[in-house]
Amino acid sequence: MSNRVPPMQFRRLPRISVAMALLLSACVGDAPAPSRDTRGPGTGTGALGDAAVRQCRALLGEAGVAFTPAQDLFAGKGCDSTNAVYLQSLPSDDSRMSLSNLDRVYCPLADSFAGWARYGVNRAAEQIMGSPVMKIETFGSYSCRNVAGTGRRSAHSNAQAIDISAFVLADGRRVTVLDGWNGSRAEREFLRAVHQSACKRFGTTLGPDYNAAHRNHFHVEPGGGGFCR
Repeated sequence: MSNRVPPMQFRRLPRISVAMALLLSACVGDAPAPSRDTRGPGTGTGALGDAAVRQCRALLGEAGVAFTPAQDLFAGKGCDSTNAVYLQSLPSDDSRMSLSNLDRVYCPLADSFAGWARYGVNRAAEQIMGSPVMKIETFGSYSCRNVAGTGRRSAHSNAQAIDISAFVLADGRRVTVLDGWNGSRAEREFLRAVHQSACKRFGTTLGPDYNAAHRNHFHVEPGGGGFCR
């Protein structure tokens, strides 16, 4: 099943200063964040009731997200995944953003990710970089593995995490977390704006300032922890 609802058309925002753009992406410009799954990330398979599953998929469809439901996966050893979807593309204000390297994604995480991409990422790109985002590159979502250096299963093991590595703009520029975090002034401001916006939408957001393992990507998870680094 594929849910394709044409994205709503929004009036383009007027050109504003870079300082105001940061507020737009990290705070004022965000649509209200959806209710988060109150379980901590990585603490289970993220099972939802049938009604909650239907509601989550309906929210994705209403937002114009192109996706297909994923069959539940029971791999064992802490690597199960239920209530996930495969994301195909995300709406921006007047176009669509393609995605790379994503596997299955827990549905509530997909909902938060779509809102962040539209209101936190794309609008910041338009205001700070002067061009909308056409593609979001990732290092993946579902992966049966431990948190680096520990014996604890990563949230990736339940499809409850996404690692974002780069943003491709409509004018052809590619802003990577690895090079842009300490890159040009515009790249630095853009990446910090989208990082702060992610901190408002996800239970856990990790970036280059957290540790060396995250120097090349933003790691986001659902949940209510509010851990932002």
